[in-house]
This record gives sequence, structure tokens and C-alpha cells, in this order.
Amino acid sequence: MTSEVRAELRTIPKTLAEVVGRHLVAVGILLDDEPERALEHARYARKLAARVPAVREAVGLTAYYTGEWAEAIAELRAVRRMSGSGAHVAILADCERALGKPERAIELAREAKATELSPEASAELRIVAAGARRDMGQLDAAVVALRGPDLDATKRYPWSARLFYAYADSLAEAGRQDEAVQWFLNAAEADDEDETDAAERAIELSD
Repeated sequence: MTSEVRAELRTIPKTLAEVVGRHLVAVGILLDDEPERALEHARYARKLAARVPAVREAVGLTAYYTGEWAEAIAELRAVRRMSGSGAHVAILADCERALGKPERAIELAREAKATELSPEASAELRIVAAGARRDMGQLDAAVVALRGPDLDATKRYPWSARLFYAYADSLAEAGRQDEAVQWFLNAAEADDEDETDAAERAIELSD
């Protein structure tokens, strides 16, 4: 549990904070292997402390990972109202895509340009916006949506592999095969955690 979450829990009675804290810890432990159980713990914490932003954030993120898109949107919007943070705008946009509303995802991306996002959050939002463009058949616009100063094969950021992969995938969809192969190779080189199948995609497109 982070210091920020502990600070928020100190705004409620100590005994209640201890109970809520245990449920939030359970969310973190269960999320990867038993996300449905994690969501149950998050929802219970919300029943006890709905005015604590970290609790609503836990519900929203866990709902997202379990595919409860509408609940994730409701909770993460509540977090934005309570904290003023736009940190989860990419997840909100992705939920809108999942609900079949790509135009709403693009609208969120446009609105976010006026807010302060971290470089990683900005990259993730561009990835989602590009996906929304592809959902709408706007293949060239999807390629353009991913461009930015961090789309640079000579630089490495924690999100480079995902960004390069999304760019390569969009290029392939747009029929730009040679460029797509190169960017899949760039993604493979940046993918130290084996998050993607970039190398395999490069080979497939090269055949």
C-alpha cells in the first residue's frame, strides 16, 4: 500500500481504515490470478469508504481488468471528480472502445490534450485513440495518432515496446508492410519484458 493511499485512509476512523486497508491489500494480492475475487474485495471497501479516492480507484481499475467496462467508467470518473487527476483517461477511453463507442474514446483523447498527463499516460492514450480510429476504419488517422517525440527507435522508455508495436500494427493495417516490419523489429528490440509478439509479427509480414 502506497503512502498516498495510507494518507487518504487517515481521513476516516482508524478502525474503519484498518478494515478498508486489508481489503485493498487483498485486491492487490488477488488481481492477477483471481480478478473476480479482487473485485469483490474492492466493492466491499467501497461500501465502507466510498468517499476515499483510492478506494474508488481500486474498484475502477479492478472492474477494468475484469471487463466490467461500465462500472470502471463510473468509478474512474468519480476519481477524476474527487481528485482532479486525469491519470486514468486512457483506461476510460479504452472502456468506451470496449462498449462500442470509439468516437467517445477519441473525444476523451482530445479533451485530455488540455490537461497535464505524464509521458506514459500520454503514450497510452495515443495507443487507445489509434485503436479507436481503426475501429472506425480510419486507418491512416490511426497511424498519425501514434506519432510523438517518443516514437523514436533510438530512444527507450518503459512504454516504447507497446508504442512501437501499436505503430507497427497500425502501419500493417494501413497496408504499409515494409514500414510495419521495421517497427515490429523496433518493438522487439525494445521489448525486454517479452510483452509482445513483435518478432513473430515481423517474420509473418516478411514471408
